[in-house]
Amino acid sequence: MPKELERDLGLPSVLAISIGAMVGSGIFILPALAMKMTGPAVVLAYLLAGGLVLPAALSKAEMATAMPEAGGTYVYIERGMGPLMGSIAGIGTWFSLSFKGALALVGGAPYIVLLFDVPPQALALGIATVLIGVNLLGVKQTGRVQVALVAVMLAAMVWFVGGSLGDVDPVRFEGFFDQGLGGLLAATGFVYVSYAGVTKVASVAEEIENPDRNIPLGLLGSLGFTTLLYVLVVTVIVGAAPTADLAGSSTPVADVAGSTLIQWGVLVVVVAAILALVSTANAGLLSASRYPFAMSRDRLVPDALQHVSDRFDTPTTAITLTGGVMLAMIAFVPIDDIAKLGSAFKILVFILVNLALVAFRESDLDDYNPSFRDPMYPWTQGVGVVGGLALLSQMGVVPFVGALLITGVSILWYYAYARRRVTREGVVRDELRRRVGERAAERTRVAFEETTEADRVVVGVTEEVRPDREAHLVRMGAALARGSNGCLSVVRFDAVPDQLPLEPAAEMQSPDDVEFEARMDRLAETLEVPFEYGEVVSHDVRHAVANFARHHEVDLLVLGRTVGEERSWRDEQELDWIGRHCSSDLLLVEPTPLAVLNRIALVTDSGPFDPLKVRLVDALATAADASIVLVHAMAADATEEQRVPIRAYHEDLMALCAGPVESVITEGAEPVTVARAAGSADLVVVESDASWWGRLLDSREPHHIVEAFGGPALVVRPHQARQPGLLKRLLERSTF
Repeated sequence: MPKELERDLGLPSVLAISIGAMVGSGIFILPALAMKMTGPAVVLAYLLAGGLVLPAALSKAEMATAMPEAGGTYVYIERGMGPLMGSIAGIGTWFSLSFKGALALVGGAPYIVLLFDVPPQALALGIATVLIGVNLLGVKQTGRVQVALVAVMLAAMVWFVGGSLGDVDPVRFEGFFDQGLGGLLAATGFVYVSYAGVTKVASVAEEIENPDRNIPLGLLGSLGFTTLLYVLVVTVIVGAAPTADLAGSSTPVADVAGSTLIQWGVLVVVVAAILALVSTANAGLLSASRYPFAMSRDRLVPDALQHVSDRFDTPTTAITLTGGVMLAMIAFVPIDDIAKLGSAFKILVFILVNLALVAFRESDLDDYNPSFRDPMYPWTQGVGVVGGLALLSQMGVVPFVGALLITGVSILWYYAYARRRVTREGVVRDELRRRVGERAAERTRVAFEETTEADRVVVGVTEEVRPDREAHLVRMGAALARGSNGCLSVVRFDAVPDQLPLEPAAEMQSPDDVEFEARMDRLAETLEVPFEYGEVVSHDVRHAVANFARHHEVDLLVLGRTVGEERSWRDEQELDWIGRHCSSDLLLVEPTPLAVLNRIALVTDSGPFDPLKVRLVDALATAADASIVLVHAMAADATEEQRVPIRAYHEDLMALCAGPVESVITEGAEPVTVARAAGSADLVVVESDASWWGRLLDSREPHHIVEAFGGPALVVRPHQARQPGLLKRLLERSTF
């Protein structure tokens, strides 16, 4: 049993962790850099960024009270959207938080240089090492250090704002929108990372006292306070700038304080800047280390990362690894790249957070019981998703490529390592599978109701068919016509050499033609369905079949399958061509006496059954007084959660069919396994696709199933116009 983390963090520590994670680089480093993008409108950029972070804060507050576990963002996305998306969120957010912690220490170097003549990188590495040790000693000590750092820093910033507001000159705000909307959105995206820390408390939710109260108050209180502080500080930086060329400064707060505060006041502000950046790094290390810890407990990364110290109750391995990553970033990664990449990925992750909440809300899970609920759902999440996408579109190529690179590495890690270790799925996929089953059942119900409209069923034969097989084929066609209250036509397609003229069939009667008419007349007395027959003479039989179906508005064309040396058509390629060019639904039948049909197996292993296939099989089973077996193939390691929607879907189909229906879910999707599950049936029914993309998607290989079955088979090829579109079929086959 994995060791639990101690709940030591009260509301002051929660607020301190969240505020400390935000008030750092967001004030002391980024404002002057963002001014280069949008000028004085940087004030509005900070306000807009805070507003666009609010949806993720509300979503996280709700999910954190339902799942107060270490891991935060990773936990919510993994539970809501599955282990693949959880891997992306966990690994990406781990790197992003580590980047932000390193950014704070690297960005503090210019402020350190103002006070000490020391190598800034060496000092940053030294501070990082100290913070790693503090985090290893325990979260209680970490929380206390955080409270102290944030208290000193906030006092200094209040002094900075109060002492500088009187020096704000409105002239500095002229040309407020000169950079346009594009510049404003680019700057908003750039400073978005300033607010990333607002949700960091969710990553240590397992260590928070009274999480139902302290998590929402900590998240929303820190966001509101920090947004106000940012706007005030940035207003001062822009309005009280000592020169018009402050944009791009590496120490904007110190530059302004030097002209608005007394000398020792500048010293206090610089010290506060250093403390703030250290607190940001501390909070980043604290929260980032909980991501590999949580992922290890879910078997997505090695088990060693979930080790908790018996003495200090801290995840020592995860902290050590995260600290090592931060040290490497301080030593080698440029500060501008860290800021841009951190913002881009944070936006992507917060989009996923909003979508994860939608997944939990819409899934109606019994064990999802948050004590806090977003009162504006789902509008809040919609604003968060749309706003995030708008910001991403304005941030440029490099941040986007970097975020995609981290995403790609996360996907590779999942498929190379984690996939074989986990079997669970997110509630999104469970919900999609359930809804796909419900919609497929509804389409089938509509298909059954359409039988009130009489269908025209045409059985196509050639002179090569044996009379007994011809009779079996016609009787099967009659059963299908009765099932749809339709009529039956039997058409014999005769081929003549190209050098001979096409004469009307009546003028070229042969003994074989006469015998064919006699056989049809005898069959007509037993079919109990409106019936007619005729002949078509053509140089090209396959074109004749396709043209006949189109000109006579045929609903269902029934053709005999080629079996061994007994041929209904010249070859299977001819049938394939007809299937791709026919304007009606196509049924390729191995002629079988209805009297021998006791069990008919309906087979699928990828997506739901086609409604036409279910309706036709029900008609055959009714005529033969046979039972139906629904055979659905699933992976051998399929979970119970994956099987439940399949069973519900089968139950819906059972209610539609007239006779007895059985449900069989196979352990494995190989053709031999599927055929074995249908082995006691007298007829197996599979589906084939006429479209090229449908055949590309079709993992079932129906001809292999038929070969493995070894008995009579029926192949359904619904007309492409009746089938769902490409995207819907992709969804069905990937979730069902």
